[in-house]
Amino acid sequence: MSTDPVGDGLPVHPTFPSDRLSHNPDGPVLLVGGYGTVGAELARLASPAWPLLLTGRSERRGAALAAELGDATVRRWDLADPEPFGAAVRAVVGVVNDPDDRVLRAAVRAGVPYVDVTRWTARLQRAATLAALLRPTAPVLLSSAWMGGVTSLVAAALADRLGGAERIETAVRWDLADRAGADSVEFMDRLGLDYEVVQDGLRRSVTPLSRPRTVRIGDSPTLVAGIDTPEQFTLPLTLGATTATTRIGFSSRSSTTALLAARRAGFFRWGRGERWQGARRALLYSPGEGGTARLRVDVGSGGRTLTATVEDRAGQARLTAVGALLALRRTLGTDGAPPPAGVAFPEQTPLPGRVLGALAALDVTVTVSAADGRPGTEAAA
Repeated sequence: MSTDPVGDGLPVHPTFPSDRLSHNPDGPVLLVGGYGTVGAELARLASPAWPLLLTGRSERRGAALAAELGDATVRRWDLADPEPFGAAVRAVVGVVNDPDDRVLRAAVRAGVPYVDVTRWTARLQRAATLAALLRPTAPVLLSSAWMGGVTSLVAAALADRLGGAERIETAVRWDLADRAGADSVEFMDRLGLDYEVVQDGLRRSVTPLSRPRTVRIGDSPTLVAGIDTPEQFTLPLTLGATTATTRIGFSSRSSTTALLAARRAGFFRWGRGERWQGARRALLYSPGEGGTARLRVDVGSGGRTLTATVEDRAGQARLTAVGALLALRRTLGTDGAPPPAGVAFPEQTPLPGRVLGALAALDVTVTVSAADGRPGTEAAA
């Protein structure tokens, strides 16, 4: 096992041998987890622009997707397997959980632009700290806010119109008919853990699924309750929001009510551990044939509020892939602005005025209205 130094003597993770990525500006974009539920959607979106290298636990599983795309190859990279991996790539996108920061370390060490869309808050905080310690020479964009950073991008776009963001509230409608990868429901295992939010300028510890309310998301009144998501950590730091909250609810009100009842009964505290893992995830993980991703972002500043309703009829996996694609463009500087330096978050886009148009070009409908219900400037596909 290697403990080769990185940067100023910082070691690579001692558990794994040294993975050997190298930067080739003309090489493929490496999608780690590139043929999973979200990875496959991202691969389809990205393949017209760049050659792709898709990795996962089984080359056989990715072969059909590679054949469909044409300019794509498949290799095995199981992040739980200590066998080192090597490739010369243009950029790396993590579309699968990287619990030991293996992909992050390999990309930063090689000076390869890196995007991650899979981390919950605690892992994002660790990744930001680790990346800063490793002193990256290429962009590191941690785009794990809800839907691959789409919520944060929309918040930035509204804040740009308002000239600031004092309050940012996000409400998500989870369509139970939609497809969902296993990674997307791992946060269910954290519903027994309190988390920190910023409310009225103060940091407070809150209980998951607390503060329920009914919010109209598009034409659908939806019962939603608080959940731990990375944008609640980053938006106060990046946009200066004094309140940042995210709530989630199911397309079925009765399912949301059952989830809230399980929380009140303490299930997510006493039902922790492997014994109850299946029961916990069954409350959310019921992959269907496909549904519609809908969410709402409210941004208030200076006594004014703008509301954006975001909809992707192709579902939440595709909307997450859209966020990942926009993050990839940002790190490569193909969105019209130079790439960021060092560690960044999606809402730090230098082009907030182009966000809604970019989403519309990718068949994501975004409708913006003012607090009085009058239409604002809209971007709709």
